[in-house]
Amino acid sequence: MANKKILITGKNGQLGRELQIRCPIGIEVVALNRNELDVSNSHAVQKVIREVRPDIIINTAAYTAVDRAEQEPEIAYTINSKGAENLARECKKLDIRFIHVSTDFVFDGKKSTPYTVNDQVVPLGVYGASKAEAEAVIQELLSDAIIVRTSWVYAAHGNNFVNTMLRLMSEREQLGVVADQVGTPTWTGTLAEILYRLAEKQDAVGIYHCTDLGVASWYDFAVAIFEEAKLHGLLPQEKKLVINAIATSDYPTPAERPAYSVLDKSRLLSELGIELKNWRESLKQAFSTKAELH
Repeated sequence: MANKKILITGKNGQLGRELQIRCPIGIEVVALNRNELDVSNSHAVQKVIREVRPDIIINTAAYTAVDRAEQEPEIAYTINSKGAENLARECKKLDIRFIHVSTDFVFDGKKSTPYTVNDQVVPLGVYGASKAEAEAVIQELLSDAIIVRTSWVYAAHGNNFVNTMLRLMSEREQLGVVADQVGTPTWTGTLAEILYRLAEKQDAVGIYHCTDLGVASWYDFAVAIFEEAKLHGLLPQEKKLVINAIATSDYPTPAERPAYSVLDKSRLLSELGIELKNWRESLKQAFSTKAELH
């Protein structure tokens, strides 16, 4: 993939930042934030893409405030769906490869076995519906686009469950964490590496699922965060904390979440010929990075 130029949208998001950190040798990355490229503005998209002239666009720009989306549906759709459409249209005109990041929230979580790339999308809320609409629009416009669905994404930096938990764990002696929603925590380090591998694979096309391996509830994830934080010196060894498993009904939110979000990664693994790490192993790696930054 040497001498390729990749345009990354949403450069200040946790995945956008990770893609910049993990850029392969020989790749020129142009990463832009919303002020530099507002994907919902078709004229801005046209102007910027024609100036940059990338070989590939990786779209990580998104409205991800799941609960707020219920009150701000227009904004969510404008960024997530219209933004993706604007990028896809320009990619079609200029023959640019398009890689779009999507979400487990396109599913309703009613299954009890991992969701495959061919399962029907049935979003529960505005956020998931806006991302599902983006997928449909992209596939209609670009037969060779790549869509990568992921779940429960976190990084050493940024706003995410891990950093929220660390803050609460340092402040409190007791926490209640939902135990009846199940999925797979996914480190941005894993996701960034896979996105670059897919960019390199010339015949990659269509929908892929990418998460770390294994299954966890939010409660399991929180317990692991607490253990790893103490091991990596991010919380004091003597810190005592009671983590209580609670039901979704005990913690009502404006947006309904899928109860089961595990994604089937068999297509990704077979086509790339790779092995992924268990989510717990990735969490260790993320905490090692975080401890170095601390």
